[in-house]
Amino acid sequence: MERWVGSVRRELLNRTLIWNQEHLRRILRESEAHHNNHRPHMGLSAAAPRKTLPPNVTDLDDFRARRTRRAGGVINEYRPAA
Repeated sequence: MERWVGSVRRELLNRTLIWNQEHLRRILRESEAHHNNHRPHMGLSAAAPRKTLPPNVTDLDDFRARRTRRAGGVINEYRPAA
């Protein structure tokens, strides 16, 4: 939990001007969703905690990146385009 709080402080709260409690809660929900569903974790072979491990990739030319902005552009998520 301490690591997550530190990450939120460094990656989110130090870069964002919070307007009110509702804004803070929305930003924290998006940050939590990003952390659990998308952000790669080294201990899981670069997989997100709530996803299965990625298959072995042999040809990277078949993949393109698509960016999704979260938390007003403070957090960017990248995934291959279909």
